[in-house]
Amino acid sequence: MQKFHSLQGVPAYLPIVNIDTDMIIPAQFLKTIKRTGLGKNLFFVMRYDDDGNEIKDFILNQEPYNKSKILITGKNFGCGSSREHAPWALLDFGITCVISSSYADIFYNNCFKNGILPIILEEEKIKELSEYSNRKEEISIELSEEKIIFGNNEIKFDIDPFKKKCLLEGLDDIALSLEKSKKITFFEKNLKDNKPWIFND
Repeated sequence: MQKFHSLQGVPAYLPIVNIDTDMIIPAQFLKTIKRTGLGKNLFFVMRYDDDGNEIKDFILNQEPYNKSKILITGKNFGCGSSREHAPWALLDFGITCVISSSYADIFYNNCFKNGILPIILEEEKIKELSEYSNRKEEISIELSEEKIIFGNNEIKFDIDPFKKKCLLEGLDDIALSLEKSKKITFFEKNLKDNKPWIFND
């Protein structure tokens, strides 16, 4: 998993509430177990018409938002089913930070496990940031200092210390387990020495 420290860019503003995981990545694209290749189908129903052509009015089909790494959204983002393909699709598109006033719990936690920073802000602050999106101006995210910088202003955000550490160090569930590999090896050896009958080898 890529380490996350800071991020700078023009945010894309998608002011729709209750965007569920099926809107983020529809069910027909869930057959793959790969984390790559899903970006082109992100927000599929909103991005493409029935003939597969891009809908020009949709923000992620417009310059410079089609290269945005930061997505500002309406409340309750990522609700619905718990599919992990949703953060995979965001990440494959290039989005590594989502800003919303609230998230579905499972989606929120899945973001951290895949290297995406989900920031929770009050609606008032989101409106301020949305103006920078509308004007196509850049904002900056500083994870270590837990702040968003825009113009001469900054907004502080809160994040769980453990989740912050995982993003800063690029630790997913597998990497966290591997950090304890010495303890796991010691435990297995000790168990084998004291209770050899439980092993088949």
